[in-house]
Amino acid sequence: MRKKPEVSLRARALQYLARREYSRAELRGKLLPYALTNEDSSRPENLDALLDDLTARGWLSDERAAAQLVRAKRSRFGAQRIAHELRQKGIAETLIGEALPQLKETEFETACEVWQKKFGALPLDAREKARQARFLQSRGFALEVIFKVLRSTDVED
Repeated sequence: MRKKPEVSLRARALQYLARREYSRAELRGKLLPYALTNEDSSRPENLDALLDDLTARGWLSDERAAAQLVRAKRSRFGAQRIAHELRQKGIAETLIGEALPQLKETEFETACEVWQKKFGALPLDAREKARQARFLQSRGFALEVIFKVLRSTDVED
């Protein structure tokens, strides 16, 4: 039986980057198991050198990864949840701080759209209001925005 040829660390990194944008920390985490099992690059220092090279060439960018994640999530989630996901992906706090003001500007409109799509009618009792508030809170919207949406009578189309 023929053994598959071993894919180099650089080729594997380029395969990942061809699919979507990754932050440096995220790509490092995906490549680390392969860096430790490969004989020619058995040290993580080689992985860091590869990541430095990819960054220098402009193929790996935390800024692009953050912008892509914000674009993908902004129509369904609030600023708190998006900031949390950016932190999980290893994005620097300065980049998160740059993205938050523009997210907070549109948070009320986004919350109204999400609420309208899910519920469409203002709550009639406290139990239903709590259920709708929990849903919006799980999507990462701030409490003041949630209460504004639930008090609003002009949310309906």
